[in-house]
This record gives sequence, structure tokens and C-alpha cells, in this order.
Amino acid sequence: MSDAGGGRLCAPSPSVRAGHNGTVTDSGPAPLPAADRPEAAARLRDALLAASFTADGLLELLGAPAYTALARSETVPALRATRGDTPLETLVRLFLLQQPVPRARVAAVLPVEEAVETGWLVRVGGDEVAAAVDVRPYGGPGGEDWFIVSDLGCAVGGAGGIGQRAEGVVLGVGGASTTLAGITVRTPVAAALDLGTGSGIQALHASRHATRVTATDLNPRALHITALTLALSGAPAAELREGSLFEPVRDDEKFDLIVSNPPFVISPGARLTYRDGGMGGDDLCRSLVQQAGERLNEGGFAQFLANWQHVAGEDWQDRLRSWVPRGCDAWIVQREVQDVTQYAELWLRDAGDHRGDPAEYQARYDAWLDEFEARKVKAIGFGWITLRRTGAAEPSLTVEEWPHPVEQPLGDTVRAHFERLDYLREHDDAALLAHHFRLVGEVVQEQVGLPGAEDPEHVVLRQHRGMRRATKVDTVGAGFAGVCDGTLSAGRILDAIAQLMGEDAVRLRDQTPAQIRLLVEQGFLEPVV
Repeated sequence: MSDAGGGRLCAPSPSVRAGHNGTVTDSGPAPLPAADRPEAAARLRDALLAASFTADGLLELLGAPAYTALARSETVPALRATRGDTPLETLVRLFLLQQPVPRARVAAVLPVEEAVETGWLVRVGGDEVAAAVDVRPYGGPGGEDWFIVSDLGCAVGGAGGIGQRAEGVVLGVGGASTTLAGITVRTPVAAALDLGTGSGIQALHASRHATRVTATDLNPRALHITALTLALSGAPAAELREGSLFEPVRDDEKFDLIVSNPPFVISPGARLTYRDGGMGGDDLCRSLVQQAGERLNEGGFAQFLANWQHVAGEDWQDRLRSWVPRGCDAWIVQREVQDVTQYAELWLRDAGDHRGDPAEYQARYDAWLDEFEARKVKAIGFGWITLRRTGAAEPSLTVEEWPHPVEQPLGDTVRAHFERLDYLREHDDAALLAHHFRLVGEVVQEQVGLPGAEDPEHVVLRQHRGMRRATKVDTVGAGFAGVCDGTLSAGRILDAIAQLMGEDAVRLRDQTPAQIRLLVEQGFLEPVV
């Protein structure tokens, strides 16, 4: 499962599901650094930056092949690239490759005694230290040098399997995390909620444009790691609350932005906290979406990644429409569909089950297929769900399939989509014809037809930014879009086209507004204010 957010879709964040205490057992992940020592985190951050332990610094040191291999959990290229003894090579081996390093070598780069005292490092062997957590540089959208903390061996997941299989393990940044961060609307807001925060990546992004950030998680270990991520990144602290779904949110509390990369995996049981929601089928995602509406301020956005079932005899789009709460516009985009065998194999491999006992692997595979068969599930869809609280009498609901490449970040594209819906709701056909429009930038026209034919079979308008949509238009639509530069009203342009083509102007004015609406809705035309 992949998306434009980068790489293979890694596991969703831990965890928002109901019915589990999220505690870490003795056989689980190691103790974490102290979260109540911000001054120690600040000194560690200064030392990391001084050694160029940043996304740009890593790329320069390792080179693109080894750098991208790390995102696939492949460490051999980076090991080969860090055989020297520079400060940056020392930090890469310590925090990214999780190799023991001589204490004296680390002391030349970090405040080693304080790092050991506060739990960022642990003593191993005779005179070596090792990292207690994975610390991974992450470049913020405004050029910020951030750091994402996660459990050892769990910076990324994917086809190679996670580094630990303890139930309360906390993963770092994967394709799903960056996809959600990229599609999130980034306007200044008073209050933002990161529901199921995991390692804190969404809370970190929200800290740039929200006055107050609240981060929740069922797993207390995830809340601890989120505090570490924010502190080490130099970001303001978030209000951290433990609990399932919206339980940690007060009844009278509302937000301007809600984001969640939940444990959306549809699985037979609640085996791994970071991915398995513990509810039947896609009930967890449905519950999140249905409950979000009443938690939003007017005009506020709720944005989720989700999986949903394709059930025999049921339209998947109708299924998702039934999730949308009252009083909300919705834009739901299905990015990928997998049959049940592909889906089961993806998540069995994510957990590393393919490397274990073959009989146990087969039994678990059977359990997944039994679950899907009992629910009459034929396939699983993955995509994005965006809600916006609206006071409109008739909210707009768009459910579509768009598996094609897009250009991230898409936050501005998502915001503009809902602004265009407002415009179209407020303008009837007569008002539309009186308005002026402009063709957006980087739209090209393609003509498709047989070689030598006098006229094309059809004309396609194609975007090269944002969603990168393509839509068929007729000759009138193509001509209309081509001359939209904001100078003339839509009605006057149609009158000119009618005269040029020998058509009835009244008929064109009557028939064309539907095509204009589609071009505005899909972002090919923008109203001139």
C-alpha cells in the first residue's frame, strides 16, 4: 500500500482503540528517557544540530541510495558509509543504526553523562553506550530541523516487518504519517487535536499553526514518546491525554482541527496496539468519523486516514456516505484497493510473521481470511477522509476514487476544494454566468483522436499540480476554458462562442453551466474575486 506521502505505507499510529490498557510488559520495549527534563532535551538537541545530525546532513553524509535505504529499514549501506569517526558518523551509528559506540567517542559529541542520567543513552559492555530510543532527523515544511523519537528498531515499518513485536511498541514516521501530514489543512487555528498521536508527528506539525495542541493515545508509552519528540524538536509542549477514541475529550470541548492516523488495520483481533483497532471490521474508522462532527467548531476540519471494507452486494461509496456526520461537508478519496489475500499478506509481513514458523504463519493467514469470509468482505479500500463543519442547509458530500499520482503537500488543495464548494452553493446558474473566471496555472489541453482525423474524438484538460486531475470536455467547454482570463463574464464568453460556432446563444447559456460547475469543483477554473 503506497501513497504520495513517501515510500511504502507503514503501520498506522498507536493507538486509539477501546478495550485495552496499553501497558508495556516486562518483555516489551525498553525504559524511555525522562520526559520531565526539557533542559536536558534542549542540550541534546543543540549537540545534535552542532554535528549536522539533520535530514540535510544525513543526505550529504550517506548519499541518496543509503539515505533512502534507511527508510526501508535497510541498514547495510548506512553502516558502510559511517565507518569513520566524525561526530555525524558517530551519531548515525548510535541513534539510527543503534550500534554500541565507545563512551569516549560519544563524549566528544554529546553531553554523555547527562544523556545517560536522563535515559537517552544506556551503558553497555565495558566502556560503551547505546541509544535507548531511535532518534530520526525530520525536515519540517518550513525548513525546521525536527527529530522523531520511536522505539528501537521501529522508526519505519513496511514489508520488512517492524523491529519489535511487543504490543505497546511505538513506531516512527512512515508513508502513512507523511501522507496525513501532507494533506492536512495548515491555516492558523486556536485548538488542534491529534487523536492517536503515536510518536507525535502530527502534533509536531500542528504546533506550527495551532495555539493549543492536544494529543491523545490509548498507549501511555506513545504519549511519553510524543513528549520526547516535541521537546527534542524544540516545539511547544502539547496537552497529553490518555484514553480511547474521543473519551479523553471533554463534552464541551471543540477543536478547529482534528487529525488522526488511527490503527485502521482490519484484522481478526487486537494483536498489535499500533495497528489493530480492536473493533470488528472497519468499525473503528466509522466511529471516529461519525463522532468527529460534534467535536468541530464551525468551519473546522477533521482529517483521517482510514481503511474500509468492500462488502459483497454493497456499494462502497454508499457505505462511506453513511459514516459522514450531520452538519459536515465531506471529501472522501479512495487511493487504493487490495483484495483480501493481498491485504492479509501485507500486514502479516508488517508484523514479521513471514519470518517465523510456517505453520503459525498459515494459521494466522487462515484467521484473516476466515474473518473476511464471515463478513462477506471481498476487498479493502484505503484513503483519506476530510470533514468540514458547515452551517449550510445542504452539506456537500464527495466520494471518489483517485488512485493516480498527486503532488504533496495537498493541504492548500484540500482547503481550496471546500472553498469552491461554498462558492458553488452560493451561486445559481444566473449568478455563475455573470461571474468572471480564470484558468488555473499549469493546466494543459490534450486532443485525442485517430491520426489524420479532422476533429478530435474528445478533448482532455489535465492539471500538473495538486490532485493532477484530468477531465473530458466538449468543444464548447474547451473553448470556454481556453479564454478564461478573468476579463469577460462567463455569459459573454458563451455568447462569443455561440456566434463563432453558429450556435444558439440561449441554448449554450442554458446547457453550459453544468460543465462550468464541474470545472470549478475540480479546480480547473477559479472565480475572480
